[in-house]
Amino acid sequence: MSSERLIYLPLGGAGEIGMNAYVYGYGKPGQERLILVDLGVAFPDMDTSPGVDLIFADITWLKERVDQLEAVFVTHAHEDHVGAVAHCYEALGAPVYARAFTANIARRKMEEHGHPTETVRTASPWPEQINAGPFTVGFLPVSHSIPESAGLVIDTPAGRVVHTGDFKLDANPIVGEPFDPDLWSEVAKSGVKALVCDSTNVFSSHPGRSESEVGPEITQLVQDANGMVIATTFASNVARVKTLAEAGQKAGRSVVLLGRAMRRMIEAATETGILSDFPKVISAEEALDVPRANLMLIVTGSQGERRAASAQLARGKYRGLEVKEGDLFLFSSKTIPGNERGVIRIMNQLSEKGVDVVDDSSGLYHVSGHANRPDLEKVHALVDPQMIIPMHGEHRHLREHAKLAEAGGRTGILAVNGTMLDLTGNAPKVVDYIETGRTYLDGTVKIGALDGVVRDRIRMALNGHITITVILDEEDEPLGEPWCDTMGLPEMGSSRAGLVEVLEEDLNQFLMRAGAKTLRDEDKLEEGLRRIARQTAQAEIGKKPEVTVVVSRMR
Repeated sequence: MSSERLIYLPLGGAGEIGMNAYVYGYGKPGQERLILVDLGVAFPDMDTSPGVDLIFADITWLKERVDQLEAVFVTHAHEDHVGAVAHCYEALGAPVYARAFTANIARRKMEEHGHPTETVRTASPWPEQINAGPFTVGFLPVSHSIPESAGLVIDTPAGRVVHTGDFKLDANPIVGEPFDPDLWSEVAKSGVKALVCDSTNVFSSHPGRSESEVGPEITQLVQDANGMVIATTFASNVARVKTLAEAGQKAGRSVVLLGRAMRRMIEAATETGILSDFPKVISAEEALDVPRANLMLIVTGSQGERRAASAQLARGKYRGLEVKEGDLFLFSSKTIPGNERGVIRIMNQLSEKGVDVVDDSSGLYHVSGHANRPDLEKVHALVDPQMIIPMHGEHRHLREHAKLAEAGGRTGILAVNGTMLDLTGNAPKVVDYIETGRTYLDGTVKIGALDGVVRDRIRMALNGHITITVILDEEDEPLGEPWCDTMGLPEMGSSRAGLVEVLEEDLNQFLMRAGAKTLRDEDKLEEGLRRIARQTAQAEIGKKPEVTVVVSRMR
């Protein structure tokens, strides 16, 4: 029996939606040659990651084995799959392979970070294959909500693996290739060891709908509108942006694209030849001279992002344009779980201005980019793999997808981030658990989830902050009284005196009582001052703030 093995290890994306990163390896245990499929980001929120810019998977395990890494393969250009490629380039340094549209987006990211763009290599679709150590990898076209998405056919000495990437079964996706069941059947004909499969919509019991179905509904809505029409969707959904623009054009409206991401995606799709007949657009400056009833704005910010065009229009003006009573605002998108608060805030701000807000609660103006439960069953049957490994989903999605595989008479296994599977035999085996987590991009610095930075920030946000300053003379005696500065705390406490005055009085009492031993011991002094400040604050305002103590000694 060969001592070499085929392993699968998700570092991100298995047990959550976002920051996808999946490792495949082949070779002797510990010496496997590796490839990485996708390297994406997740987005922060004020509750769990305040002030953070982006979140990546923790790739420490991979960095420690970087000399074993052959290449990175990116399935498509959504941020949760490609967003961390440039951020992690210095750590990994491996060539990146992607189809033309995705490669265009990836190169822009590399350029923004000052990395060589030639590291990103354009791959042609199946049947072309790329050699990467013991792996031969081909990009299998799929339909999704962004152009040129692909599943991966990964051939190894231990058998063929099909990694679906994000996909849906769409025979008419407007932009990009339709799902081709004959092609997938052809790929599966020689036998597939493992299907590593998108789980996002496993709980949706009806077959998925085509992108082409929303066009007539959106066109009718725009034609019936009287004021200015504003529509938002995912900037990456080039097909939807085109549908919206065509609806505006058919209604005799001038089309304006607002938001950097929106323009960047349309430029990339045009440059790579995916889009050749996009309706003519005008600039925001030109739009100022067009009657409002003749305007259609397509804007970024469908997920409630504070700095995106939607939020700025809801608050006031954006590039000279503003919404008014009688305008129509369409959310041609699904709100990703966790973003509801931001989206509802924008909807209410628009409503306060007299704008009619239309969302997708009717199901008319948006279709998902992911395969629903019946579609997953079709793909299971089409590929007929030896084993099914659910990925791209929260824990409940993966678990349900594994059950669906078992119900179809196939082996399914639940493998969340950090679970290393050996796929070499007839059934998958868990052979190791790797410590995984998150890396935060905080400004320009990468910090670990366990570094305490974000934890401290959350504590300060919840409890406020007190800074205590004490000066001691050459004899280690207090020189004057301690003083306090507070942040994020009320000025008055329950005693009806100023909070700062009460704190300073209690801290001074502590200093007056403190013995010489305490005054000489930095740690004891700081600990005592911190304890008194928190006790006083608890009594006065019912909170225990974070406390910073600054002790200055005259020498």
